[in-house]
Amino acid sequence: MEEFTSEQVARIIVDAAIDKKAIEPVIIDVRGKCDYADFLVICSGRSDRHVDGIATGIDNEIADKRTCISTEGLANGQWVLLDYADVVVHVFNGHKRNEYNIEGLWKDAPRLPVEIPAELRLTDESYDEPLI
Repeated sequence: MEEFTSEQVARIIVDAAIDKKAIEPVIIDVRGKCDYADFLVICSGRSDRHVDGIATGIDNEIADKRTCISTEGLANGQWVLLDYADVVVHVFNGHKRNEYNIEGLWKDAPRLPVEIPAELRLTDESYDEPLI
């Protein structure tokens, strides 16, 4: 297996999420701020099937680069967590992202720049229900 840095893995994950039409993917740099990961990747899907598709697409893309040491939430499609040791991925269904507010918990941590297509930016129309 070729060696990839945690930042490279995070960027590959975001590209895979964008390929699956994930809403507003974000990479949060938590190096030196926590002991369980270097980066958090957060994104959203429009439905439980979309969340499942995003998570599966990410795992398929990264499988030859990193081993997923833990997966949680695939059965219900509301919040899927994929743990690749140095990169932890959260895929939320719609407003669950706001409800859990992981980005707010890490508001002081830097974000890596991500080019997000306009149609995948978070807006009031991103989900079936209005943002609260």
